[in-house]
Amino acid sequence: MTDIIKEIRIFKDIDGMTDFAIEKWDAISEKEIQGKGCFTVALSGGKTPLTLYQKLSEKKTLPWNKTHVFVVDERFVPYESDENNYHMISRILLRHVNIPAKNIHPVLTSVLTPRTSAAKYEEDLISYFKSSHKKLPQFDLVLLGIGEDGHTASLFPGSPCLKETMHDVVAVIPSDKSKRERITLTLPVINNSKNIIFLATGENKAGIIKKVIEENTSLPAAMVKPQTGKLIFLIDEAAGSLLSGL
Repeated sequence: MTDIIKEIRIFKDIDGMTDFAIEKWDAISEKEIQGKGCFTVALSGGKTPLTLYQKLSEKKTLPWNKTHVFVVDERFVPYESDENNYHMISRILLRHVNIPAKNIHPVLTSVLTPRTSAAKYEEDLISYFKSSHKKLPQFDLVLLGIGEDGHTASLFPGSPCLKETMHDVVAVIPSDKSKRERITLTLPVINNSKNIIFLATGENKAGIIKKVIEENTSLPAAMVKPQTGKLIFLIDEAAGSLLSGL
């Protein structure tokens, strides 16, 4: 297998990083809409993309009416919870742009169990992309973060979910009962995307960024290897401070 080509961009601050991300978003969405009439993007939660979502909310001229927004992963908590990723994305971004309700694809957490939630979200993906398990959904763009432990989406080190190949979406049931149950896209779906952008900031991410980018590790974030798509790391100087040659 050929090595995955990683594009690594380092910025002085988060403003420069998010401006570049928006340029990428704009270019990808324009290309996809010209080609097939719509643009699909899967968004992550967390603190890192907040500035990006705030800036996107001001971009009223982006083709929101032809944009379909999905979520990468979700905690199994009520929509009203501050821990609900879709709630955050809706509050910061979606409420402020003219996107049709039918173009928004949240993970429903009002159902009885995380597994039911995962099954319903998988049904939504299959319905939208008209895919089956023989043909994976393909997002035009996926935005991901990286945890200090090397997790991405809700795919954690050592999790059996990392080996999932039968489902597009799975429930994550931690053995530690103090941790939240979650729902997440699986690695085959993520790796089938046309464009994947990692966002990472802060000195506390420097060590894990070095491992993910430069070392052949089994960390979940390092297992993100798009089959034919582009993999882009957008990081600030603090997060990139341990990378070789910088």
